[in-house]
Amino acid sequence: MKRLLVWDIPVRLFHWALVGLVALSFYTMKTEGAPFVFPTDIHARAGYLLLGLLLFRWLWGLTGSFHARFASFLRSPRTMLDYARAMLRGRPPAYAGHNPLGGAMVLVMLLSLSVQAVSGLFMSDDIFFNAPLNGWVDDDTASLIQSIHHLNANLVLVLVAGHLLALVVHRLKGERLVGAMFSGRKALEEAPRDEPEEGAQRRVASLWLALVLAGISLLPVVWLWQA
Repeated sequence: MKRLLVWDIPVRLFHWALVGLVALSFYTMKTEGAPFVFPTDIHARAGYLLLGLLLFRWLWGLTGSFHARFASFLRSPRTMLDYARAMLRGRPPAYAGHNPLGGAMVLVMLLSLSVQAVSGLFMSDDIFFNAPLNGWVDDDTASLIQSIHHLNANLVLVLVAGHLLALVVHRLKGERLVGAMFSGRKALEEAPRDEPEEGAQRRVASLWLALVLAGISLLPVVWLWQA
């Protein structure tokens, strides 16, 4: 059994901040929102933060540490199919980062949440609340975007449910994914297929780079917060 450092600090902070903001967003829309006096405003501000968080993850997926980069976990359809077959047989190959199916799920989740965050900027309740970009489009376009926002919210729920189910399946197979997202380390019994090629140096992205990207990602959040 070998414990490898897989998830860097930026990825772990992103993950748990994402969990909190998505939960807050759904709570303020699907309940009466207590103790918030104006839950719609809280929902919107959670969306602004979510947008900045997603922008950071897209940037970190291009420039971050090895297992954080999209290139390390996005696989071909053939590889995903082979992995699914191996999983059904009970002996899937080991991956330190996201396995082929998990990597595809991460991409779909990021795309869906990005659509949700961006479309939310055009929302309006026609009474008390107008999102910052609502006035930038005509009424028909705003109505279409709002429909996408509501429909995509259901897709996000389905993806979250699928993610939770996958966690249960992997836990039954002995893989502690939740714990790894806290500690950053995963325990593996065999050499993973997604390690850098032999002789290649594992890339550890600088935390200074993460701070710079976080600052860039906060700029639209600050603008939206004040709009």
